[in-house]
Amino acid sequence: MYAKLDALEQEYLQIESDLSDPGVYSDQEKYRRLSKSHADLAPIVSAYREFRRMSSELVENKELLHDNDPEIRQLAEAEAYRLAGDIEQLKEKLKVLLLPRDPMDEKSIILEIRAGTGGEEAALFAADLFRMYSRYAENNSWKVEILSVHETGTGGLKEVVASIAGSHVYSRLKYESGVHRVQRVPETESQGRVHTSAVTVAILPEAEEVDLKIDPGELRIDVFRSSGPGGQSVNTTDSAVRITHEPTGLVVICQDEKSQHKNRAKAMKVLRSRLLSALEEEQKKELDANRRAQVGSGDRSERIRTYNYPQGRVSDHRINLTLYNLEAIMEGQLDEVIEPLVQNFQAQALKESRAA
Repeated sequence: MYAKLDALEQEYLQIESDLSDPGVYSDQEKYRRLSKSHADLAPIVSAYREFRRMSSELVENKELLHDNDPEIRQLAEAEAYRLAGDIEQLKEKLKVLLLPRDPMDEKSIILEIRAGTGGEEAALFAADLFRMYSRYAENNSWKVEILSVHETGTGGLKEVVASIAGSHVYSRLKYESGVHRVQRVPETESQGRVHTSAVTVAILPEAEEVDLKIDPGELRIDVFRSSGPGGQSVNTTDSAVRITHEPTGLVVICQDEKSQHKNRAKAMKVLRSRLLSALEEEQKKELDANRRAQVGSGDRSERIRTYNYPQGRVSDHRINLTLYNLEAIMEGQLDEVIEPLVQNFQAQALKESRAA
């Protein structure tokens, strides 16, 4: 491990040297590539340097354990105990930082939320979840753009598809795919009974043209006049777009923009991401039919989380996590759920790498 860390530090120093050369700014692509590599290596190098500093400090401290003064020996012993614990934590952190990175982690995402069982209450909760993710995106300075939405007449959402653009969005939200269950008393419930409804969430890394080439000959593109709920707001031009990928049968419809060109661009963005997600899932199955690297991906029937309003409780069933701050989480304070998930799956990956 240490030989690898030494090599990464040397690579980091070389990149710093290259970035200090004024000539690098004339090649924007090279500058962008070097800057990204520098940013990727910075956390590893910083942790490794801190590890070395503490290790040297521990060696110096141990020399004081043989001092003639009992008080100095006692202080040295306490300091050595503290340093040993900190060094062990840093060692584990370095092991996690050296794990192979998911190449999709840095990407923006396509978020798809659909109301499941529960009728109008499921649609209302779908709207609540979209608001929760939008607030979380806002807290992280990410940009949310609605690509397609199907509203109900009472403020609910039967379906919403949106892009969330920013730095490392997928790395934070990739474990949100799956079935989200809500337990609460619907506003229409006169007897105060708790109902259970479900909503499906899909998180797809946003695919660019360089990630996935689509043969235009495999696409069937239809245009038609879009309409709002109940046939209202009917456009006078054929601005709505339906794109069908004939080899897979995937269909994407976008009709929220008045411009056919914009609807087509949005539909292609969604189609490209869905195709990339399907391709990745197939590759994972081929590598190991029994192993799933992304929780909930491709298995929408799996219940991953329950939001219990009467108890103010949120439970993530994959890691047996229970939190009693539902209101804050629904306001977008999702890190309390996401951090334990990230740490859990990093620990699993670390365990698998040791067994390999």
